[in-house]
Amino acid sequence: MRIATVDIRCCHHREVSLAEDTLLGTSNRDGFEFVVYTLTTEEGLSASMFGFAGRSARGSGELAAAALKPLLIGRNALDREALWHEFRKVDRFWSHLPIYSYGPADVCLWLLGAEAAGQPLHRYIGGCRTEVPTYLSSMFLKTADDYVAEAVAAKAGGYAAYKLHPPGRSVGEDIEIHAAVRAAVGAEFTLMSDPVAFMTLDEAIRYGRALERLDYRWLEEPIPDENFSALRELSRALDIPVIGTEVLAKHPYSVAECVAGRVVDAVRADVSWAGGVTGVLKTAHLAESFHMNCEIHSAIFQPLELVNLHLCAAVKNCSYFELLCPREKFEFGLASPLPVEGGIATLPEKPGLGAELDWDLIDNATVAQL
Repeated sequence: MRIATVDIRCCHHREVSLAEDTLLGTSNRDGFEFVVYTLTTEEGLSASMFGFAGRSARGSGELAAAALKPLLIGRNALDREALWHEFRKVDRFWSHLPIYSYGPADVCLWLLGAEAAGQPLHRYIGGCRTEVPTYLSSMFLKTADDYVAEAVAAKAGGYAAYKLHPPGRSVGEDIEIHAAVRAAVGAEFTLMSDPVAFMTLDEAIRYGRALERLDYRWLEEPIPDENFSALRELSRALDIPVIGTEVLAKHPYSVAECVAGRVVDAVRADVSWAGGVTGVLKTAHLAESFHMNCEIHSAIFQPLELVNLHLCAAVKNCSYFELLCPREKFEFGLASPLPVEGGIATLPEKPGLGAELDWDLIDNATVAQL
């Protein structure tokens, strides 16, 4: 199981644009940048996974290749724990890679192990369930009517919940939008809010109290994740659970104080930004030991989302599987759609990932191979 080659493709998928229907500005106006890692063993077994690439697949790919190839080539693919810790050391000694660089490599290591064992990833980790309730998560939309339409469609589609990313032009307008959505879907349907905001503490308290009156399930990242003191005060002031930590680098260590000190009421992690399967498991188990949930965060790209789903099924302290909407905009990267019907995600039972990547799309999107 020694790794013979590490291949990183830099890709630009131009057929999807979000800017015209959302408030993302120039972001994603010309499609999505992403990378695809492939690790191949000396025996010829291989595993591949998408990776986030920010604004530059070439830049992300070149940085990752320079740091990860010397680390991985020649190593036993089953030594995931040793490699995870060694990466931390390599990264500290002047690599300083983006938080999303190691995740795809770690995922590939886990997939190699699962495939060699003949087990789907969630069972290889240690299965907890085979179905996960799923919620839809909005983009930053333009009007209250846009959010209402999505939320009503999510309810009609059988989804477990809908989460708003409000436009953020003002706290007052955002509260009005949340009220309009609650009125449209009724009292029983679960709603959450993720303003991804740089609010002041006073604004966040006002915002959170409004969501309490509207019976929202949780309030996510109203204050930047690194502002521990303000988040702790906010969590104490509100009854609605405050969720955070998804953009903190170096999980689980960066999250430990948030858990032990109850800076937030639940934490967030995903395989893209938290260091792969290994990083998410460490964060989820840390949270579980403090009777706290670790809600798995969307990783945007469908292959990574499928890995997230395996993790949702392998830990107990996660409520839902998150999918971005409109779903059709993000349904690329896999040869078949994600196994979500009627708001329930069903785990694949084939070994490894349980689904094939869309290599025709990857080949057409590849702009460099490292």
